[in-house]
Amino acid sequence: MGPRRRALRFAAAVSAAAAAALVFASCRDAAEERPAAAPALGVVVQGTVGPLPGGRRAERATNPHRGDAAARADGRRYFVAMNCSGCHGGHGGGGMGPSLRDEVWLYGADDAAIFDSIAQGRAYGMPAWGTMLPEDLIWRLTAYVQSLRTPDEPSPPR
Repeated sequence: MGPRRRALRFAAAVSAAAAAALVFASCRDAAEERPAAAPALGVVVQGTVGPLPGGRRAERATNPHRGDAAARADGRRYFVAMNCSGCHGGHGGGGMGPSLRDEVWLYGADDAAIFDSIAQGRAYGMPAWGTMLPEDLIWRLTAYVQSLRTPDEPSPPR
């Protein structure tokens, strides 16, 4: 391999590393902002918020907040405050992350499947939040996500 090719490979590797550092820095910066927003919603976020593997699984199969309009509204506020909208779009319509307004979901749309997607994370970009967010908050997010595309959706898109 010639010096020019080595230089190009090195430049590509540095660019990839810089892009990864930028992504992780933006996650860190967003995490630093979250504790200020979360307590206003009555939530204490423990540890660093971001793409960590693992988390917990749903201990129950059904959402204790199913049919609760106040929980859906809380879920909407958490969705915005915790920057879920940064990947999934302001109303769950998609962006860097998949649309949450679709009718068919790869991992399922039932209570436990959505809880597990939030808590455990999913391959190719969905971080696990189960080690940082209380179970009740994840159930409220689940209630909000399930309300998308329905007449029960709080603050639907215009």
